[in-house]
Amino acid sequence: MQETRLDLARIQAARQLIDPVFLHTPLYRCETMEPDLGCAVSVKLETANPVRSFKARGTEVITSLLADNRASAVVCASAGNLGQALAWSGRCRGIDVTVVASRYASAAKLERIRALDARLELVDGDIETARERAAVIARRDGIRLVEDSLDLETCEGAGTIGLELADALAGTEPPFDAVLIALGGGAMATGVGQVLKSCAPDVEVICVQPAGAPAMTLSWRQRRVVTTDSMDTIADGVAGRRPIPAVLDDLLLLADDAVLVEEASIIAGMRLLLDRAGLVVEPSAALGVAAILEDRARFAGRHVVTIVCGGNVDADAYHRWVGAAPGRRF
Repeated sequence: MQETRLDLARIQAARQLIDPVFLHTPLYRCETMEPDLGCAVSVKLETANPVRSFKARGTEVITSLLADNRASAVVCASAGNLGQALAWSGRCRGIDVTVVASRYASAAKLERIRALDARLELVDGDIETARERAAVIARRDGIRLVEDSLDLETCEGAGTIGLELADALAGTEPPFDAVLIALGGGAMATGVGQVLKSCAPDVEVICVQPAGAPAMTLSWRQRRVVTTDSMDTIADGVAGRRPIPAVLDDLLLLADDAVLVEEASIIAGMRLLLDRAGLVVEPSAALGVAAILEDRARFAGRHVVTIVCGGNVDADAYHRWVGAAPGRRF
């Protein structure tokens, strides 16, 4: 395998820096979903932790290193989950955290960031506007700017998911042969991809992105950075318009495929995860299921792992998307 920015030894070492509450998340076969999907499906449940997303694996690494260097403050831009994770990790280590977010971000995510004692600054515009403002704050205050996916700690922290998947491979029956990964900035896709290509190269690494926010997938397909002028998706956690060139370079070496899914399939995936698995998830976490729903023939007869990456969702929005079917109670 050609070299990427990531390093397997650093990913293995990252486990020692991460609070165990974020490690060894459940991985289990979800047979109740299989009749609807036409293949064997296992779920890697990254919502079973205090911030209900995988992001803390990376922020734990970042804040551990910052604490060792006696740093007192940090800033990031976030659609919500990174901000929550950084706030949780920073609070645990006595580091002041500022999160810049769009004022149109999920209210539930913004509320949780405040509850974790972070300073929250809201901007007009989308996540790209928030990134610009976070960079200004970092320069003005002389503090660390955490840039999701660009900062290797975010990728290699997420890569510990891949270690757990690789460790579990021999014990699954039948062994899984594909992993579906929500694709936004690319931290989880490159981190997990680095481990699987090193330790389980026969496992297909498939990235999934909403058709309404396709920049990274279009970039992967064209092997060059493709930006978009706008986004239109409920999957706010993976919505971005400007891929990072260095991350794309890694993704080109680590992903076997990148696919786009429609909004209706994302919602259908959320409903399926609720009705068949009892899981309330945010739209980004349903991307893997959406990919199977849109291409059952591709996955027929296979054993697929989908990473359920986040469970932070506004209750009103969730009810609006998923709806109330006869016999269903919320």
